[in-house]
Amino acid sequence: MVGSLHELRPKGGGDSEKITINLGYVDLGHIDLLVQDGFYSNRTDFIRTAIRNQIERHAEAAKQSVARRSLDLGLRHYTREDLEAVRASGRMLDIRVLGLASIAADVSPDLARAAIASVSVLGALQASPAVKAALADRTR
Repeated sequence: MVGSLHELRPKGGGDSEKITINLGYVDLGHIDLLVQDGFYSNRTDFIRTAIRNQIERHAEAAKQSVARRSLDLGLRHYTREDLEAVRASGRMLDIRVLGLASIAADVSPDLARAAIASVSVLGALQASPAVKAALADRTR
């Protein structure tokens, strides 16, 4: 099997991506009120909970979309050895991940181009800047 696949659970800290959102003052005030009243520990806790509730609300539709698009769900890591094996077999990978796709730091741009036909990641792609640049025309 090429790459390892792991189910991801929502976590904070190093296993997350930072995003920025703009909220109106009234919405922000409502969040602060709920935090002050002890419903949530802080603004981030409220926002994460709201996002998880919406994901859960649309879980069946998301599950069908993942299957329809043939996406790997969770964490998919590609090592240099994985990509060398793909290149040696004469085929190329179509990386399709919902979650986190990572390409090992020791993968060269030439190896990435020789082994990876396309990259489609809903979430985050971790790879060296050189590998990302080499795959830019193959990334959707």
